Amino acid sequence: MEGSREELQELKAWLFRENIRLEAAAKELKQMQEQFLKEKIQFQEEMKLLNRKAAGERQRLKEDNQFFEKKMEILQNGFRQLDLDRRRLDKEWARLTAEKDLLEEHGFYGTHAEVSVFFQGVRNPLALKKRYKDLIKIFHPDNVAGDKEVIQRINKEYERLKEHYEKEFKHA
Repeated sequence: MEGSREELQELKAWLFRENIRLEAAAKELKQMQEQFLKEKIQFQEEMKLLNRKAAGERQRLKEDNQFFEKKMEILQNGFRQLDLDRRRLDKEWARLTAEKDLLEEHGFYGTHAEVSVFFQGVRNPLALKKRYKDLIKIFHPDNVAGDKEVIQRINKEYERLKEHYEKEFKHA
């Protein structure tokens, strides 16, 4: 019986140690569950924050895309308008070239036709003289905008108009 008493003592000691070990394991498991729960809550909060940031970024991306689409539309409209303007100018250039060719063919271009534009609106000798002086200041060959050929044409037109006004005012 003594062997069984010793065995029983050993068994009681083993049960006691096992009970302590199980309580320690249960305590550790409970701590792990609490830690897991805290981490789960923290993870959920982080996920909510990331989802809000992602939603904000999606909204910003959508707004950027809309802004880009508007800018693209403005650019496309601008290019369309430029193309229309270019076509209109090409037609106008062709018309003016044809008109110039016609004038040259009939001997009108290169005489006083283009220079007479400078003297448009001049109705008397005083206005003619003032306009002539202004034109000389602008187109004198020593100036940046100066041109010897233009000055010669202006001089010819001035002399022609001056003679015209002298005849007109002598008869009046």
